[in-house]
Amino acid sequence: MPRLFWKFFATIWLTLAMTLTIIIGIVNLFQIPPPGRDREYQERAIILKLTANVLARDGEDAAARFVRTSEDAVPLGLTLSKIANSTACADATTAEARSVLKDGICYRISVAPEASFFFNVMDNLALLVPWLSIFVSSTVAAAALARYLIRPVVHLRDGLSALAHGRFDVRIGDQMAGHRDEVTALAHDFDSTAARLQELQDAQQRLFHDVSHELRSPLSRLQAAVGVLRQSPAKLGAMLDGMDREVERLDALVGEVLTLARLTAGSGLPLKTQTVDVIELLNEILGDAAFEAQARQVSITTSVEGGFRAEVEGELIYRALENVVRNAVKYTAEHSSISVSCEAAADRLKICVADQGPGVKRDELERIFQPFSRGKEAVPRGGYGLGLAITRQAIERHGGRVHAALPEAGGLAITLELPRRR
Repeated sequence: MPRLFWKFFATIWLTLAMTLTIIIGIVNLFQIPPPGRDREYQERAIILKLTANVLARDGEDAAARFVRTSEDAVPLGLTLSKIANSTACADATTAEARSVLKDGICYRISVAPEASFFFNVMDNLALLVPWLSIFVSSTVAAAALARYLIRPVVHLRDGLSALAHGRFDVRIGDQMAGHRDEVTALAHDFDSTAARLQELQDAQQRLFHDVSHELRSPLSRLQAAVGVLRQSPAKLGAMLDGMDREVERLDALVGEVLTLARLTAGSGLPLKTQTVDVIELLNEILGDAAFEAQARQVSITTSVEGGFRAEVEGELIYRALENVVRNAVKYTAEHSSISVSCEAAADRLKICVADQGPGVKRDELERIFQPFSRGKEAVPRGGYGLGLAITRQAIERHGGRVHAALPEAGGLAITLELPRRR
């Protein structure tokens, strides 16, 4: 058993034992007689006194008849006898005999002595059984209570040990049946922590896999280009442009991965904020995106007016807004339009960017915010699937939220809600 169990057990049991000791001390202090013995003593004293009174008042014959009648009713071994030596009447009266002087004759009235050993044992048992019962019950109660208290701690220790060994799938909330206390709440918090750690571990493994996958393609193309150049050095000029593009892709990928890693690792760090008009920042991004949209004959309709000044980290908000707008321009259908609207309230700004692209399936609305995740039906148009993940991290670090929806007209709508921080 755990050492903590024995500490609980000893504390509870010693408390009960001290209580019993005090009770026994009070009993002995006031000399409370054992159950049943007091009544027996009273019966013996009364029968001796009555016999003595009858003898003194009515004589020997009346006393003898009383003795016979008493023995028929309550057999106590009551006897009446004469003592030749009258001086014996001066002897002290005991609990089992009395001496009475009547008409110059000394009479001895006595009852049979009690079986001392038997009654002493019974007296001891009468005193011992209640306390022995209390002792046994207190021991059982202390053990049960100590086990009840220690069991959740043991489960929690086992769970923490499993976490320390990398087993993030362990759960202990279901093992707290019968408990409705703070320890149970702690167990459920442990389960939430373990589930969160498991999610982070899965995300980390998925990130490593996706990063290695995304890096492998441009590196493979660079290696192929190097192989071609070794065989045909004359193609250097033609191959350099392709190599530059691959290097740019690698640089862009590493930059986005570093941005996402910084956002994830720094989620508990304070933001480096400055006062920024978010709507003005959005208009700058829309102006830059208009040139890219024209190349695909895409128009951008806006409903962006007024201002919304807030304390934000400008670089993060810029990246978040730019990723959403550029994604819309990239994936919307050619000769279509993108709708951008703003709703500014006293304490919150709501931005909605809707395109007319292929959209995603309904069960993918949350998955597209995970790193390296794209819709299954999305047309490859460059990028690595990190934009929306960066957007969500950046907005949530400012206390806002990002979610996706499927408009009835088709396409995909991304909504960003940003609180005003002053």
